[in-house]
Amino acid sequence: MKHDPRITPWRDGIAAVSLEGVIEAEVYLDPKAMSCTAAAASIRSGPDANSEQMDQLLFGERFEVLEEEGAWLFGQAARDGYVGFVEASALGPAGPLPTHRVCAIRTYAFAEPTIKSRASGPYSINSLVTVEALDGKLAKVAGAGWMAAAHLAAIGTSDDDWAAVAERFLGAPYLWGGRESLGLDCSGLVQQALFACGRACPRDTDQQQDLGAAIDAADFGRGDLVFWKGHVAIGLGEGRIIHANAHHMAVAAEPLSEAVARISAAGSEVTAYRRL
Repeated sequence: MKHDPRITPWRDGIAAVSLEGVIEAEVYLDPKAMSCTAAAASIRSGPDANSEQMDQLLFGERFEVLEEEGAWLFGQAARDGYVGFVEASALGPAGPLPTHRVCAIRTYAFAEPTIKSRASGPYSINSLVTVEALDGKLAKVAGAGWMAAAHLAAIGTSDDDWAAVAERFLGAPYLWGGRESLGLDCSGLVQQALFACGRACPRDTDQQQDLGAAIDAADFGRGDLVFWKGHVAIGLGEGRIIHANAHHMAVAAEPLSEAVARISAAGSEVTAYRRL
C-alpha cells in the first residue's frame, strides 16, 4: 500500500505507534502532544531553517511530536495532518482544549488588560485560544495575553460564506507553504476560508481537488473551486475568482477568464471545477 509521506508520521525507520502493522518500521513511538506557542511556526521538510516550508502551525494548534533532532522536533500537525519539522522553541506543552478561535483576520495580544501595554503577535484568523478571564472588552488568553474579545469566536460558531472570508485576505502577500494572514499560498487560502466556516480541509491542492462534487464550467459560481495542476482559486460570482498566486505575488481578485488565459499560456489548463 502506498502512503502519502506528507501526512504519514514516518521517517528513517521511526513511525507513530498508530502505524504498527500498517507500515514497516524499526521502532514505533507514542507521539507527544504539544501546542504552537508562536503566532505562527513553519513546518519544514528538514531540521534546517533553510529547508522548504511545507506548511505552518498557527498559535494554539497541536503538533504530535515523534522525534527530536537538535533544535527541531519531527511530528505531525493535528489539524491538517501535515508531517515535518518544527523548531522546538515554537512549541510548548499541550494546554487545555481551546475555547475560542481568532475570527478577525488578525489581532494582537497585550501583556496587561490595557491596549497601551506591550503587544505581541499578530495572531491570524483560525488561531486557537483558551479564554481564562474577561476584563471589559479584553479577554485573557492562555499563553498569549489579552486580546480583543470581539476578535474571538467561541468554538462551534463559524462563518457561512468562505468566499467572503477569502476576500478578507485581499492584498496579503503570497508565501509558499503559508497559511497565516501575513502570507499564504493558494491552497492555504482555501483551507483558512473553509476552516473559518467550520469545514475540514486538507492542506494541498491535489488533496483539495477531492472535496465536493464535480460541476460544469458553465455552472461555476460563488464559493465553488477551480483547479489547475498545482493551483486553486475560489469563485466570487459574476465570473470572478480570488486566489493567492505567484503572478500577483498576493491574494488577488480577477476575472476567471483572464486567469484561465494567462495560466493556459504558461502551459496549464483547468483540471476541475468543484462545488462544496
